[in-house]
Amino acid sequence: MQLKDKVAVVTGAAQGIGQAYALGLAAEGARVIVVDVQEGTRTVEAIAQAGGSAVDIPTDVSDEASVRSMVEATVRQFGRIDVLVNNAALFVALYPLKDFDQITVEEWDRVMAVNLRGVFLCCKAVVPTMRRQRYGRIINISSSVFWRGVPGFLHYATTKAGVIGLTRSLSRELGEYGITVNSVAPGYTQSEGVIRVQKEGIGQDPHEIAVSQAIPRPQVPQDLVGTIVFLASDASAFITGQAIVVDGGLAMN
Repeated sequence: MQLKDKVAVVTGAAQGIGQAYALGLAAEGARVIVVDVQEGTRTVEAIAQAGGSAVDIPTDVSDEASVRSMVEATVRQFGRIDVLVNNAALFVALYPLKDFDQITVEEWDRVMAVNLRGVFLCCKAVVPTMRRQRYGRIINISSSVFWRGVPGFLHYATTKAGVIGLTRSLSRELGEYGITVNSVAPGYTQSEGVIRVQKEGIGQDPHEIAVSQAIPRPQVPQDLVGTIVFLASDASAFITGQAIVVDGGLAMN
């Protein structure tokens, strides 16, 4: 149990890849805070059925007051925060893909608010607690889209590039407090949302993408869990400011 009694906040954990992260951390002994704009009851129940511990705190990561309230509630209940996984992001909602000049200012601003400001706000809210502890693991979810330059995703790719810039700069500020800050960049992962848009005929074909990977099969959420657990654990204590691409060798930087 690499994370026994650690307290881990996972954003965007009500479903999909975030739910897989939450389940993986709980399986290693972490007490998980399921954070999502939707209720995370399904994730909490799945963790409980597997013998783990989790609570659900609905939160809008783009809203500072909502994020602050979530962190305060977590600290009141558990006394600490050891791990933050910044996973919440708009992705599936951006389908069907569109040329950059068809993206409205309103859509651009909403993607920036959730995908990038949300990461900033969650880091800002948890760091005072982590500083007092002189311990913390922050894991920001980027995307291999940043390296591949996928058309139709200009706003999404821009936010995911920003996540890496934020990660590297923040790691410099927090290292002296025993806080590591790293990013993980998944490839085209077969989450439930992605599978849904594929069935609707507006998603990308995972097999067409897989033939360009070194490991030529579609990526699934479980492929990412080991890296998240590693970065959340003491095994990664001397790793910070890094961007780890987990996409089967699709993008090699």
